[in-house]
Amino acid sequence: MLKRLGNYLLTGTIIALPIAVTVFVFMFLIRNIGTPVSQLIFVPIFHHLDASLPNSGAGKILIDILSTVIVLLMIISLGVVSKFFFARWIINASEMAINKIPGVGMVYRTVKQIVDTFSKQNKAVFQAVVMLEFPRTGLYAVGFVTSKAKGEIQERTGEVVVNVFVPTTPNPTSGFLIMVPQESLTYLDMTVGEAMKLIISGGAVVPEYAPKPGEQKEPA
Repeated sequence: MLKRLGNYLLTGTIIALPIAVTVFVFMFLIRNIGTPVSQLIFVPIFHHLDASLPNSGAGKILIDILSTVIVLLMIISLGVVSKFFFARWIINASEMAINKIPGVGMVYRTVKQIVDTFSKQNKAVFQAVVMLEFPRTGLYAVGFVTSKAKGEIQERTGEVVVNVFVPTTPNPTSGFLIMVPQESLTYLDMTVGEAMKLIISGGAVVPEYAPKPGEQKEPA
């Protein structure tokens, strides 16, 4: 019975986790976008029209949700407008002005570089999924090949070295950049998406694998 309850608990957790993350993201947007905007703009307007609305619990939540939706629509509109030349010129001029601000410009350039790197559509950031011994011999981790090492690193090692990103669990946005000799890597057949599911779930979601002819299938 305990084993069955444990299985039910695990199944329920897997089902509830996406819902909980969705609710968390939605509440985060309302708390950090909707509430400040509503307090700055919409609450004074509604207070002028109906003083009782902003003070009621339901009224405050509705205003925060409305503010969040309006801000998101404004961001979407900005993305649509950016397709036009004049809008691009304004955005580029704004970026140049921001870059000239001490401190703020450095933060903006760093964040923009990260966003541009992960939003590339023509060239995938993660080229292949590999297995390697990490953090020591005898222990294995799943990583993503980003590129072949170049320049000084390649010259000083004297061998073909590959840049591998080893993400952490359950947050794959942080991890370790490791320069690994190519012969020390085992290239896997799973896709980047399947490997991400494996990492985020902590090994609970394992992709299906059909061994090639001549290979022995792992025991269940």
